[in-house]
Amino acid sequence: MIREDIKAAQIAAMKAGEKDRLAAVRLILAKLKDRDIELRTQSAPADDDAVVVEVLQKMVKQRRESIALYEQGGRQELADVEKAELAVIETFLPAQMDEAETTAAIETIKAELGASSVKDMGRVMATLKDRHGPQLDMSKASALVKAALS
Repeated sequence: MIREDIKAAQIAAMKAGEKDRLAAVRLILAKLKDRDIELRTQSAPADDDAVVVEVLQKMVKQRRESIALYEQGGRQELADVEKAELAVIETFLPAQMDEAETTAAIETIKAELGASSVKDMGRVMATLKDRHGPQLDMSKASALVKAALS
């Protein structure tokens, strides 16, 4: 499970004295703990790997936005810190589908559902997320789905 990999990475970073990596791993663990607390109030327990991937994807998105803003503001040193954290976070995510694989998956789902217009985008996106959620950046997939249905 991904959570055990992250905990093992924390111990390895401590032993190796990698302070930057350790800080990033601790950030991940803190976000996971926050999410676990949120989920305590819900009735049905979610799949642990799905929760971890969701948290990691959210963190990746936040880091990418921060990097863009820091670079626009001329704060390269802060952008570099965010890039280092992003690299650590991405090591724990499952392999992401490339654009060709994503397009093929969209076409398969589009054919199965009989989707033909942008009105069907919600159904296609929901099915895509159910089948390939952890391997996709849904914001990029959204643009591909829209293009496929236009």
